[in-house]
Amino acid sequence: MSFMKQSANLQPIEDTVFAVVSMAKQDIAEHGADAVVDATIGSLYDECGKLVAYQNVFDHYNAIAKEVKAAYAASFTGNPGYRAQVKNWVLQDQPIHLNASVIATPGGTGAVNMTMINVLEPGQTVVLPEICWGSYNLMAAQAGLQTAAYSMFDGDHFNLPSFKETCRRVIAEQGRLLAVINDPCHNPTGYSMSLDEWRQVVRFLNELSEQGPCVILNDIAYIDYSYQGQHSRDYLNCLNAMNENVLTVIAFSCSKTLTSYGLRCGAALILGQDEQRVREAEIVFEKTARATWSNIPNAAMENFTWITTENRAAFESEKQIYVDLLKQRSALFIQEADACGLAYYPYKEGFFVTLKTPDNNLRDQYHEKLIANHIYTVKVNKGIRVAVCSLSVAKVKGLAERMKQILSTLQ
Repeated sequence: MSFMKQSANLQPIEDTVFAVVSMAKQDIAEHGADAVVDATIGSLYDECGKLVAYQNVFDHYNAIAKEVKAAYAASFTGNPGYRAQVKNWVLQDQPIHLNASVIATPGGTGAVNMTMINVLEPGQTVVLPEICWGSYNLMAAQAGLQTAAYSMFDGDHFNLPSFKETCRRVIAEQGRLLAVINDPCHNPTGYSMSLDEWRQVVRFLNELSEQGPCVILNDIAYIDYSYQGQHSRDYLNCLNAMNENVLTVIAFSCSKTLTSYGLRCGAALILGQDEQRVREAEIVFEKTARATWSNIPNAAMENFTWITTENRAAFESEKQIYVDLLKQRSALFIQEADACGLAYYPYKEGFFVTLKTPDNNLRDQYHEKLIANHIYTVKVNKGIRVAVCSLSVAKVKGLAERMKQILSTLQ
């Protein structure tokens, strides 16, 4: 007899990432940091192997009065100034002519989960990238949703034919569509779509929406680590072409932008042509916020608002140091991978590079062999994720060649 509901999934979470992280730490304790490559960590680390916590973020956060940190937020939807500034920050200088609303969430994860449970009914299907952040699948399962995957790549480009085919099949079955696009700086491949690819996606969804409402869930967790600088948001202008039957929900993460992973602060930015439909989404999201987490950390929202307004120049200057460092690390890895013939999925920018292993059985063997050689990575569907965000330049140098040599012993 179980006290849980009949439909509950009682299978424990298999936290393979945590297990590999623990193994890496144990290996470092036994053999020293110089002997081990820990490419598992999906957070930004400096060249000394220390977690980056921006001075321009945490000096001000530490100075916030304890009463502000202790207080409830002004509303379960988020502080008004925070909601306004999230919209300003995400859109920046893009001429967006859409109705908009912002709901504060616990990190970008809260925005993704909120969208899944409110757009689709239990038993319906959400469209996901074939290679993606694993928690998308877990959130879908917890919401009672099925998943359908589109192939990410056609050569070195976004696989638009696969995206279209998958979306057509799903909307034909259920009369509505929710499709996740993690862009720019896709986790885990580091791919970013071109403006033309985005235009084609919007044009296609406009056509598809004749069969029912279509929602794009655009996860932008890593957008502020794009190598495109002020042009990282250019693609958002493509959303102006959405018709009234297409809605976009942008999942924004303060956690990544401010290197404040543990403060759990983010937002869902709703964009649409029809004011009433945006308001309907806002109402439903408000209720979810109230019923699920009730409140987002007050001081975290106040800190974000101050940093991105009054202290913006200093913050962006500090962040750019690490964007440049990330670019240096990824460029070195890609250059050496190309030189030795180590295959990887198309990489443009971001925290991760993912090696191509279309055969998951070979991937598993490869992963174990890497561990045996003191190299720790994360398995994803059809790939091995290498977190260049957490590796020093010295650790990156020569890594691709070592990984290629290890793979060659299995082929």
